[in-house]
Amino acid sequence: MNIIEVKKLNKHYGEARGIIDLDLDVQEGEIFGFIGPNGAGKSTTIRILMGLIFKSSGEAKIFGLDIENDKEKILEQVGYLPSEIFYYDNMKAIELLKYSASFYNINCESRIYELAKRLDLDLNKKIEDMSLGNRKKVGIVQGLLHSPRLIILDEPTNGLDPLMQQTFFEIIKEEQQRGATILFSSHILSEVQKICDRVAIIKDGKILKVQHMRELNNGSFKTVNVTTEIQIKPFELQGITNITQAGKQISFIYKGDYNVLLTKLLKYKIQDISIIEPTLDEIFMHYYEKEVK
Repeated sequence: MNIIEVKKLNKHYGEARGIIDLDLDVQEGEIFGFIGPNGAGKSTTIRILMGLIFKSSGEAKIFGLDIENDKEKILEQVGYLPSEIFYYDNMKAIELLKYSASFYNINCESRIYELAKRLDLDLNKKIEDMSLGNRKKVGIVQGLLHSPRLIILDEPTNGLDPLMQQTFFEIIKEEQQRGATILFSSHILSEVQKICDRVAIIKDGKILKVQHMRELNNGSFKTVNVTTEIQIKPFELQGITNITQAGKQISFIYKGDYNVLLTKLLKYKIQDISIIEPTLDEIFMHYYEKEVK
């Protein structure tokens, strides 16, 4: 079952286009990574899903319900952590969280204290006296206190120290085990590689690729490092991207027939060659460079 279904979604800002004919399905129970640089369209997509801004055209559903016509029903079952946290400064964290909990027809108090303890959050501290990291912790508790069916996270680890990031990832994995579905938006590729089941790569408002993480990690891409007796002249071969060269050493990402590649390289009298799994950063750049070409 698809928890999120998006078809031909568009958002225009005057003549500028925020997202373009975006198609996206997020399946029940998965952690779905939404990756791209700042300005790629991630937050615009999320704000449309949350009903914070209106789409220009297209269709978007959550739990099979229309995001505009059934907004209240949807939001009762959604937890949201925005990329930027803004709260009433003169409120204590516990006051804010109890106020947030009052919108749901369940007792969330024990959940608030449980999450605060794990995140080392002082609930009696005023928001105005908190660091960015502690404000982010308040946002995490607010997004999870009602044990939502869908959790939408927009750049969630910004402001968290590495130890607290690890705790956060543990909590998110536990939410998945509970049965929640998570949309995880980030420009930090190592985070996505660590926690997500599938990933969508977005650029300039368009989805370039949707793939399972195991296919990206084990798939068809390899990083090739070659050292030769003579300097390699620039050459083109279908499937090669991310080329870096220093004298007689060259490295690149390759997807294709390795016999064809080796035939091309043999003329340069290879001294050493290694073929290894690429990082997610390298795969990401492969798709970006491919799109540019």
